[in-house]
Amino acid sequence: MNSNTASSSHALYPRLLAPLDLGFTTLKNRVLMGSMHTGLEEGRDLSRLAAYFRERAEGEVGLMVTGGFAPNIAGWTKPFAGTLSTSRAAKRHRVVTDAVHQAGGKIALQILHTGRYAYHPLAVAPTRLKSPITPFTPFELSSGGVERQIRAFVNCAAKAREAGYDGVEIMGSEGYLINQFLSKATNQRDDEWGGDYSNRMRLPLEIVQRTREAVGKDFIIIYRLSMIDLVPGGSSWDEIVTLGKAVAQGGASIINTGIGWHEARVPTIATSVPRAAFAWVTQKMKAEFAASGITTPLITSNRINTPEVAEQVLQDGCADMVSMARPLLADAHFVKKARLAQSDQINTCIACNQACLDHAFKNKLASCLVNPRACH
Repeated sequence: MNSNTASSSHALYPRLLAPLDLGFTTLKNRVLMGSMHTGLEEGRDLSRLAAYFRERAEGEVGLMVTGGFAPNIAGWTKPFAGTLSTSRAAKRHRVVTDAVHQAGGKIALQILHTGRYAYHPLAVAPTRLKSPITPFTPFELSSGGVERQIRAFVNCAAKAREAGYDGVEIMGSEGYLINQFLSKATNQRDDEWGGDYSNRMRLPLEIVQRTREAVGKDFIIIYRLSMIDLVPGGSSWDEIVTLGKAVAQGGASIINTGIGWHEARVPTIATSVPRAAFAWVTQKMKAEFAASGITTPLITSNRINTPEVAEQVLQDGCADMVSMARPLLADAHFVKKARLAQSDQINTCIACNQACLDHAFKNKLASCLVNPRACH
């Protein structure tokens, strides 16, 4: 992989608009549209989701990631949430992938297993401990149950490939199932999936390695790594580095940065959070990778909402790509406008969260206060 390819074709944003060579495919620029729940993921008809992503592909985003799709019923965010586990479902997703590819874009499906964060009574977790932000106490997984979850992740990735996606993102951050296995606070098992860190990190490693075996070498696997948990009993930095290196060596094409569990009390995406406030932690991981000879590209995220901020983050060597979700809800043509030197015309995300996240929490279709037509 070559994550250091610079472009001389753009005077304002030479790093942001440089291609990224992954070996088997090349991304047109360094912008990842991060996963974001819009409400368009539910149901059998995904034509509106297709239109949503098509517009952002036309806006020249390098790689997009869908909102989370569960690999099985236990992983649902809520009853009847978006799920990808069968060939019939994969066929329905073709409308999304075809629309994106016709517009010249690339898209990955996020595989999200909520674990104890599930808003339904079939929730499962490494240990029977209720989350402070959900009303349901999860069932504790047996050893066989853990294996079934791994197989569900792998099957979901295979179905994503069948559906025409360019890759998947394995959601290993924000306090969901994989995080719950990594933390001593939520994993109190004494079998092969608990105890010391080598056992607690087995779940993500098995998922990544088996997924790579199932989908082959020419398919993007993004692993979303929680680089700061921001909760008591969260992973230590040494543990996070150990996992990051193992995931990179286990088959991940790219590693994305996750910041904080959903139950954390520290603001991570609000207006009060400085722009690119967490880029330093990705830069720290990048140094750890470099010291070990690992070249897997790293993505940084959170509060990156202008081309200038994104370019500076990349120029400073903090990461190889930048992730933006809400800024691309606010303006689907963010990247194209940057390329055309029209950044003054970008509809800038103000991180208010009032029509995107607030709507998601109310089970309403996401929108945007600075772009009310988003998702409609």
